[in-house]
Amino acid sequence: MILSAALLAVLSDAPPAVAPATPAPARRVLALAEAIATAREKQPQIHQAIAATQAGVARADEALSALLPQVSGTGYYERTTANYALRPGALPQGVGTGGGAESWQTFNYFNLGVSASQLLYDFGQARNKWRSARASASSLRDSEKTTLSVVLFGVRTAFFQARAAKELVVVASETLSNQKKHMTQTEGFVEVGTQAQIALAQSRTDLANARVQFISAENGYETARAQLNQAMGVEGTIDYDVSDEHQPAIEGEDATTDVLLGEAVKNRPELSALMNQVAAQELTVRSLEGNYAPTLGLSATYSETGIQFSNLTWNAAALLNLSVPIFLGGLTPAQIRESRANVDVSRAQLDLERQQVRLEVEQARLAVRAAKSVVDAAAEALVNARDLLNLAEGRYETGVGSIIELGDAQIALTAAGQQSVQAEYGLAQARAQLVKALGRN
Repeated sequence: MILSAALLAVLSDAPPAVAPATPAPARRVLALAEAIATAREKQPQIHQAIAATQAGVARADEALSALLPQVSGTGYYERTTANYALRPGALPQGVGTGGGAESWQTFNYFNLGVSASQLLYDFGQARNKWRSARASASSLRDSEKTTLSVVLFGVRTAFFQARAAKELVVVASETLSNQKKHMTQTEGFVEVGTQAQIALAQSRTDLANARVQFISAENGYETARAQLNQAMGVEGTIDYDVSDEHQPAIEGEDATTDVLLGEAVKNRPELSALMNQVAAQELTVRSLEGNYAPTLGLSATYSETGIQFSNLTWNAAALLNLSVPIFLGGLTPAQIRESRANVDVSRAQLDLERQQVRLEVEQARLAVRAAKSVVDAAAEALVNARDLLNLAEGRYETGVGSIIELGDAQIALTAAGQQSVQAEYGLAQARAQLVKALGRN
């Protein structure tokens, strides 16, 4: 038995017996709610969508400025000569046809002024442009919600994928432990002659394969946590464990597609974004149609000018301006045709999105229903596989069963365990997909 224990230590890569080391501190546990909160705070895609919305709101404010008074002030100082230059049709006061003596003498000249203007009426051109910009900003705000929904779906997917990978490590660890136990039994049977040497070789192979599966499972768990970090928008360590929580049942998940679709159509930000986009394009058409009509504006100026800053002369003026477009080379009708075509494009996109939403709701609902059945079947298969292994171990201990029978039972249990984990992940994924399809966050 001393030789067998040494051989087991070599095969299991176990170090010689020493004083027990201080246990490593437990890693922190990441819950789904914390992962979602982290993504809301740090995910760059969300920050980008928020910035795009802010830019759209700013563009709406820019469009509004055309409807508001425009006030500006000017002022300049000039040091200039006063030589008079003849111009056709103009003569200096008190001077004949001559230009007078020229000189390099210079003088100060000050010009200070304030001007104000206000658009009075343009047949809705500026107003519709502003309303179009506001509708576009609303569309961007809905797109921001869409980005949030996609990001949170990605976080949920990555979280439950990491949780499944964690469970696969448990399955692999259980398999490795069982194989070590089986090899210890086989060594004893071989020493007393109740099992052939080939049984020990088979047991060693099974143990080595179990160790490979355990290493792969651990690596898969680490990779899944790295993917979860990316989904959350985190650049940091993966030195944590995901919690063992399940995706809870979704309210109404057993309802019909038509019932669920009503909620999805009301909540999905993609549909709202496209509807606002259609409205923005329609308002753009109305704004461009205003280019056919005259524009009426009012402006006023006040200025003080002179060669001495302490003795300036003031002037004031008011101007009522009427601009009538007569012919612009066909620009306006071409712009209107383009905008109407854009309206048709946006409406078609809206129709396509409605169909896509219905498909997503249908797929998610069916996936949840199927996943529930798979979870129940996988749980039953796992129970049966455990019973099978217990029976095989009992037969092997009494010398009735073979190492092949025991190995097959262990393989069946490992496969059933992995299948059960994947079934639980499939249900969590289907419910996360349903949450997204319904527009819930």
